[in-house]
Amino acid sequence: MKLSPRGRGAHVKRRAWRVLEAPSAPTDDTAHAPNSRKGPLRAWGILEAPVREQPSPVADMAMGPALPDDATVHFVLELSLRIGEVQMATGAGASDVTATVLAVTSALGLPQCEVDVIYTSITVTCHRGTEMAPVTAVRVVRTRRLDYSRLTAVEELVKQITRGKVSAEDAYAELRKINEAPHPYPRWVATLALGAMAASVTVFIDGDASTAVLAFLSSGLIDRVGRFLNRYALPMFFQQVVGGLLATLITTAAVSSNLGAFASPSLVAAAAITVLLSGLGTVSAVQDAITGYNVTAAGRTMEVALMSAGLITGVMIALQIAVSLGFDRAPLPALPPPQAIGLPIMMLAGAGTAGFFALASYSRLRPLFVAAVAGMVGAGTYGALRLLETDTLVSTAVAATLVGFCGGLLSRRLRVTPLVVAVSGITPLLPGLSTYRGLYELGVTPDGDATTLMKAIALGLALAAGVVLGEYLAQPVRSRLGKLERRLAGPRLAGPLRPARRRLE
Repeated sequence: MKLSPRGRGAHVKRRAWRVLEAPSAPTDDTAHAPNSRKGPLRAWGILEAPVREQPSPVADMAMGPALPDDATVHFVLELSLRIGEVQMATGAGASDVTATVLAVTSALGLPQCEVDVIYTSITVTCHRGTEMAPVTAVRVVRTRRLDYSRLTAVEELVKQITRGKVSAEDAYAELRKINEAPHPYPRWVATLALGAMAASVTVFIDGDASTAVLAFLSSGLIDRVGRFLNRYALPMFFQQVVGGLLATLITTAAVSSNLGAFASPSLVAAAAITVLLSGLGTVSAVQDAITGYNVTAAGRTMEVALMSAGLITGVMIALQIAVSLGFDRAPLPALPPPQAIGLPIMMLAGAGTAGFFALASYSRLRPLFVAAVAGMVGAGTYGALRLLETDTLVSTAVAATLVGFCGGLLSRRLRVTPLVVAVSGITPLLPGLSTYRGLYELGVTPDGDATTLMKAIALGLALAAGVVLGEYLAQPVRSRLGKLERRLAGPRLAGPLRPARRRLE
């Protein structure tokens, strides 16, 4: 039927009025069924609000678990920070501390957290969405001590937390017990272990029995003097000065005694310097630099450089005292070829050096044996490469890489922290002899230069970088690569590897 222009206009007006006119109570079928006869809601949903009650938008947005209250957040952050403090104090890297704190907070039900580690402090911020304000907590690391038994106990506690086998309250009580527990061995056991470590180092660098005995006595004396000075809160820089001074003076006295009992008295100073270098955090500094924690790496590097400078100062002062008093000069020690020692003796000496260092760092029985095996592997690899006339720097780097690889691959299966294995395993290869040679050339020889000393520094960096590289190469070989490890994209020497089981209650 055709409409006139006038009728067509009226028809259009009636259609527009139907569109703008809203029904009193549209049904759900009308609103949501596109194929219904009445058609979907159109303009009246915009121009006029429905009469019936609508659901709250906030209720529609409530998704996931309920946000934790302030008391829960503060308690979990305090627990995670205290765990991270133990790791930082015992030499763990910043990436390891970050991963551990994230794993603990995630396992105990906190939402998104951010961690910032700057060598002397740990900061954790818990974000609770737009409804609640974030919570930030800070923990300052005031003391640093090598206590691998405490580090291993904390590692086991973290595993229990991330697997959901212990509550936050029980974990906090257990952590207090760990921190308040005494050392597993008396302090004099650590002193004897450091002396035995120096004797093993002397054998490793071709020293005789009398020289090993003198190294044992001198390192024990240096440790007791350092213990005495530590009671008066003397900074570690000056303790390193005193240690280097005593080691060199004992060597000078052995040379000037003219007893003829010591074939190589200079090796005593080299062994004592190795013991003093073993407690420095070179591995952690290189690990932080490689994994991108540059501020923490700079702080650790400055500490290592300062402690090494104290040691150099003590040795130089003692050498100048010997020259000014007219004492007989100790002969310049040379790096012995492996043929003079024998590969089996080098491996046994390396195992003894690493094992006694782990004992001096209060390791338990299992980590101690694993560390001794790592030292044997490192010393054997170094000796075999030296027998093949490989360069010293290359041999050191390859041996350290193998120690890091084996430690990262097997230590977690043996329930041992890889950091303990890595640091102990490279101890026999520390450049104590090269350091003493470089200082001797620089302070006593008239035309001496710093070439040998720079080579000693290069050897130390090769050791630390090799350990980190070995741990990195061990990542894809492990059966399952942890989610946290992929996220942080770096080698891990401590802390959990697998993602935590988030608690929703």
